[in-house]
Amino acid sequence: MTLLRVDSSIRTDGSVTREVADALEEAWSRHRTGPVVRRDLGRDPLLAQAWATAVAAGSTPEAQRTPQQRAAVAFAAALADEVLAADAIVVTSPLYNFGVPHHLKAWIDLLITDPRLGPGTAPLAGRPLALVIARGGGYGPGTPRAGWDHATPYLRQIFGEVFGADLTVVEAELTLAAVVPAMAALVPEAERLRARARELAAEAGRALAERVAVAA
Repeated sequence: MTLLRVDSSIRTDGSVTREVADALEEAWSRHRTGPVVRRDLGRDPLLAQAWATAVAAGSTPEAQRTPQQRAAVAFAAALADEVLAADAIVVTSPLYNFGVPHHLKAWIDLLITDPRLGPGTAPLAGRPLALVIARGGGYGPGTPRAGWDHATPYLRQIFGEVFGADLTVVEAELTLAAVVPAMAALVPEAERLRARARELAAEAGRALAERVAVAA
């Protein structure tokens, strides 16, 4: 049984999304045998022009496609194969500038160019997918920036509605409290939320493993 892990943080040290996803992966590995396939978009981002080239190829007769268009279509298909072959998936997304990391968005956009993953296909119907979100500040109801998180609703829509996955969301907030002086008073709460996110991720990892075992 295969777990696909997609990371998108540009940080390799101190990344909360990576830390939380590690807890999920560790719990998965204790309960399942099988490979963990990794797609690290933060360390190995996709080529910026790949999506535009794949889109252009989609409206070009196959015999008339350029070598670059053929390569982009093949690359999108390889990404889609990776997703479709996974029994369970975990995707991490820090909140950058109130939105989705651009390299995660590029991955999603490329996936959607593949006919198997386009709108209306629900290719992951019923398949478990855990979404790990980290936000540097507080964005809950009543906070000054309530509603400024434009990433989480989008990701829920894409993975839950467009792709049809059975979605679990693990969230951590206030992750910048330790490095932003104005947030110093929030450090204890930030630590609590971070620890709780790890706990929830471990629970999600176990649940994914159990879900896959039943399906098998």
